[in-house]
Amino acid sequence: MQVVDKYGWGERYEEDSHTYLIDPIEAALREVQPSRVLDLGCGNGALTKKLSDKGYEISGCDVDQEGVDFAKQQGLNCFVHSVYDSPEALGEGTYDAIISAEVIEHLFTPMKLLETANYCLRPGGVLVITTPYHGYLKNLVLALLNKWDTHMDPFWNGGHIKLWSRKTLEKALRESGFKVQRFEGAGRFPYLWKSMIFVARKP
Repeated sequence: MQVVDKYGWGERYEEDSHTYLIDPIEAALREVQPSRVLDLGCGNGALTKKLSDKGYEISGCDVDQEGVDFAKQQGLNCFVHSVYDSPEALGEGTYDAIISAEVIEHLFTPMKLLETANYCLRPGGVLVITTPYHGYLKNLVLALLNKWDTHMDPFWNGGHIKLWSRKTLEKALRESGFKVQRFEGAGRFPYLWKSMIFVARKP
């Protein structure tokens, strides 16, 4: 299932979110000391490269051919694969850790991402997943400042489809068989965070 043919990477390389997500993601990986890592929804490989440069054995996959081609130009082991495809192509229990940064909010069927991650992780493996944060205070501020039109830009092809709160993403992780270990906000002030990060383990 492919809804948008091209995300529109162009010459863009690094996402703004990487500036405040890389440190907590790497901190979670340091705790695990994984031998093999998968960047699930790697886009153009910007985050994959940051972690590869830090010494992690990391592969990446994404539905967007243009993004994967850009990643390969950087010498990364990235390939085209969608969470809507069969996870068997990625291998059952293949990875010690999976990261998925700012991806799940773009999916019509987000549980597919979590099912894929569960399938591909070895028992005891860790999923580090991030998505834009939504909570009562932030939602209220967006409404008071009349920012919802820009926050949920309807002209952004391939943009955000689902809005997640701490409660809803934690529920999705648990229903997908994960044991949630940690939550933290990232970027901006507490409860006005730009994104949230969950670290969840496969039993």
